[in-house]
Amino acid sequence: MSFATGCLLAQQAEMLIYHPIKTDKGGNIVPWYNDDPAIAFDHNLHTIWNFWFNMRRDMNGLPYYMNHQVWNANFDDPRGIGGDQLMMAMSSWRLWYAYTGDENVKENMCFLAGYYLTHGLSPANCKWPNIPFPYNTLIYSGIYDGDMRNGKDVAQLDKAGSLGLELVHLYKIKGDPMFLDAAIKIANTLAPNVRAGNNEHSPLPFKVNVFTGKTVLLNTTGKLEGNSKDTACYTSNLTPTVQLFWDLAELKKGNVASYKIAADKIVKWIRKYPAKTNKWGPFFEDVGIWSETQINAMTCARFMMEHPQYFPEWKTDVKNIINWVHKNFGDDRWKKYGVIVTKEQTVYPVPGNSHCSRQAADELLYTKLSGDTSFYKNALLELNWATYSVDVDGKNCFPFDEPWLTDGYGDYVRHYLRAMATYPSLAPAQDHILSSTSVIQQVDYKGFFKKFIYLNFNADTNKVRLFYRAFDSEGTEEIRMKAKPSQVLLNDKPMQEAATGAGYSWSVLANGGVLTIRRKDGDKVIVME
Repeated sequence: MSFATGCLLAQQAEMLIYHPIKTDKGGNIVPWYNDDPAIAFDHNLHTIWNFWFNMRRDMNGLPYYMNHQVWNANFDDPRGIGGDQLMMAMSSWRLWYAYTGDENVKENMCFLAGYYLTHGLSPANCKWPNIPFPYNTLIYSGIYDGDMRNGKDVAQLDKAGSLGLELVHLYKIKGDPMFLDAAIKIANTLAPNVRAGNNEHSPLPFKVNVFTGKTVLLNTTGKLEGNSKDTACYTSNLTPTVQLFWDLAELKKGNVASYKIAADKIVKWIRKYPAKTNKWGPFFEDVGIWSETQINAMTCARFMMEHPQYFPEWKTDVKNIINWVHKNFGDDRWKKYGVIVTKEQTVYPVPGNSHCSRQAADELLYTKLSGDTSFYKNALLELNWATYSVDVDGKNCFPFDEPWLTDGYGDYVRHYLRAMATYPSLAPAQDHILSSTSVIQQVDYKGFFKKFIYLNFNADTNKVRLFYRAFDSEGTEEIRMKAKPSQVLLNDKPMQEAATGAGYSWSVLANGGVLTIRRKDGDKVIVME
């Protein structure tokens, strides 16, 4: 093929966001960077992180992402942060740190949390104390003090639960009691206010004025709208709050009895109402009217799959939720490339990078847990489709919109990492921790063992491929590796290779394999060459 012919074919290829669409021999979409999804996904995640970490400083000296929800290279976007922007980033970075061992990732989490706690909480003496405000009403103030639509003094309670949960994770990583104390204060505000809930009112309201306690949400016309009389009284995005209560109860910190009662109320409400009615309600900071959202539906579906003991009908309920999303948010404009993608919400029915990757990752988890393969092919192709949102420099653009710093970063990276954890063949044949039932405090991959002087290896570092510490002394990790290790040490003692029970096992893949480590009575692991 001549150079001129090649150029002509490239010009004729349909563009998808930043890149011309590529297909396999069957006409199905493949990632833009490489035909191998594992290589392509890994590449995108690294470029995304680098873009975030190196983002320019704003006029008030803070990183741009601390002030704005949309990236613009040439001028500062006039809008403040997204409602869950910092919590989503912390959620993704926790998984990304385990995957990479990059200490900058861990420290970025500490910066996000520390700054938020010192610049964004409601006063201790108000009706809803010590919870985060989701928006900076004065963009360059460096202070988060209200809500994008409803102004100063208004908080989104579901986002408070999300922050509390990420603070618990960060406490487990760093051991700093500041993070745990803040999480307990958030939980102590939320738990006593949890109600049984019904079809019109969720156990916690969506938005509340922290001083007056009012939950009235008006749209931009000043009129009440939606499926309920007051849309601020309903949201189904309460599973992070449940997990916050459970995690604190497991740590035996705070008002444990109150947390257990509150969590039980929310779980019972989920089973009785949204899981049956598919009334998922609002999530986003920039929408002032009632809107059904894919993020609420699928966040709940994943929670049900991760905690089946609380949801005995999870298989039926999750499949119904997935089908509801397909019916209400399916977009077939790229069907000729073999894929149906996913729209964001009823108010803004546009397919999104975050929403497509979420839908795909959650459907892959359903496939693995249920054995139902009906969603598998489209889920993989949807992940391929969503790679096209990432430019060569790491900008991540919402299709037909802008590079949102929520959707393109915190609410994107975690879905690809979750997909890799579900199907490790989607990760490259390199050494990466894909999942853990605990929280990974420290991880050092070969070539980076001298980051800290207190590793205290009792092994030849030249033969060590991986070292990590976990918060819990019992847990299970799955690690993608390029070759089977010769030995695994737990707290400096050799582990036995075993198919079940305490020990480690090796599963062969087409390239490399997966090392599964099942720890008991130990938190420090060394994997040898």
